[in-house]
Amino acid sequence: MSHYQLPKIDLHLHLDGSVLPETAWELAREQGIPMPAEDLEGFRHFIVVTADCRSVNEYLKRFELPLQILQDAASLTRVTRELIGLLASQGLAYAEIRFAPQLHLRRGMTQRDAIEAVLRGRGEGLAANPGIGIGIILCTMCVGPQTANMEQNLETVRLAKEYLGKGVVAVDLAGAEGIVPLKNFAPIFDLARELQIPFTCHAGDSQGPDTVRDALDFGTKRIGHGHHIFDDPALCERAIAEGVTLEICPTSNVQCQSQPGYAEHPAKRLFDMGMRVTINTDNMILSGIDLDTEYDHCLNEMGFAREDLIQMLVYSAEAAFLPEAEKQDLIKRICACG
Repeated sequence: MSHYQLPKIDLHLHLDGSVLPETAWELAREQGIPMPAEDLEGFRHFIVVTADCRSVNEYLKRFELPLQILQDAASLTRVTRELIGLLASQGLAYAEIRFAPQLHLRRGMTQRDAIEAVLRGRGEGLAANPGIGIGIILCTMCVGPQTANMEQNLETVRLAKEYLGKGVVAVDLAGAEGIVPLKNFAPIFDLARELQIPFTCHAGDSQGPDTVRDALDFGTKRIGHGHHIFDDPALCERAIAEGVTLEICPTSNVQCQSQPGYAEHPAKRLFDMGMRVTINTDNMILSGIDLDTEYDHCLNEMGFAREDLIQMLVYSAEAAFLPEAEKQDLIKRICACG
């Protein structure tokens, strides 16, 4: 049971980084996929000891195993349903789960098949856990030069339009930073704006503030991670003036060594200067965390107070890809805890 009796919100949560160890072990055995351990307990230990990485790009390599497992519709549906159940048991009021449909095509699925499988899992999860709200974000991917998969990325955006309002709430750009300039992916965001699809964008994590600048130039009002914006005071002022929300994931940033530690993380300083900071998990299972753990770090090591957690939850509700009436309901519930 959560020791934070708050209507918690997670805006930045990757499906493939949040597969229950028991499920991953079972599915891998069923599918004949080699595992890096002799038994389930060894696999759990493997997850814990490999949590700390030397870089974001090294961290991304850890997604290969769950991606191998999630190449059929039934597995995608199951892990989505189970993740929603886990989030509900942790006391979350709302979460946005993101995944990249193009990463699930190795065994013959189409992007549409993958999306519909996740949406089935969402429907089953919501039916079993009526107290939580869930939105699905479709990730486009930076896997190298923008030309490598632009057609797949644009297909993701077009499908997002088709399923918008049916469980899908937005698109995102995820993947490795720094291979090519972020601005090279402008066609993704041009199409999203043309189709009136909300979007967020990973930026300012492994790279410096320039990627955040590119993301703001796309017109995004939400930045995935974004903490290196702190290195550019003028850009901070711009983001604050434009009402930009940062989806901060403290443990992920520390594990990827994009920040040296919790105490050194600039999240509290950004918050104090007026930035709309939110706290999220990124990858619950691969990082071995939940929102309670992140809140503990916020209070014990990062300089936040309990009232700051409440304000950041308000920011999360305001930034959520939700209808205004649902946002206001969440805000009322949050403020009642003040």
